[in-house]
Amino acid sequence: MAYMTQEGYDNMVARLRHMETVERSAASAAIAEARDKGDLSENSEYEAAKEAQAMLELRINNLKSSIAEAKIIDTSRLSNDTVQILSTVTMKNTKTGMEMKYTIVSESEANLREGKISSQTPIAQGLLGHKVGDVVEVKIPQGTIHLEIIDITI
Repeated sequence: MAYMTQEGYDNMVARLRHMETVERSAASAAIAEARDKGDLSENSEYEAAKEAQAMLELRINNLKSSIAEAKIIDTSRLSNDTVQILSTVTMKNTKTGMEMKYTIVSESEANLREGKISSQTPIAQGLLGHKVGDVVEVKIPQGTIHLEIIDITI
């Protein structure tokens, strides 16, 4: 089960719809075009088009599975007392003084450019369940960092 926002769920459904209508048609057209080029036993374009179609079908099935297992979180029922999924956390590295702000989301919604980190990352795991003022120790690949939680919003 993957917890996500309504927006994340809607994005997944839209991506699935696009794959099923646009990309699937394009894959079929590519196979038909390659088939028209002659002998299929020596036609690398045909093999590549079939492989691309198979990969598309795999992605479609995986997305359908994710949608079926999705649990949409009602943000109006969340509290900002402690860090939890969908919390936006402002924190400070106690060693460098650098401030960071991340929203903790499901793995399928993670996007570092948008400031959204997966709940499965070491930083998110270290923050979950803590309160404003807490200093948490987080083990990351480069070592251990200490983060002070400055603010929690939903």
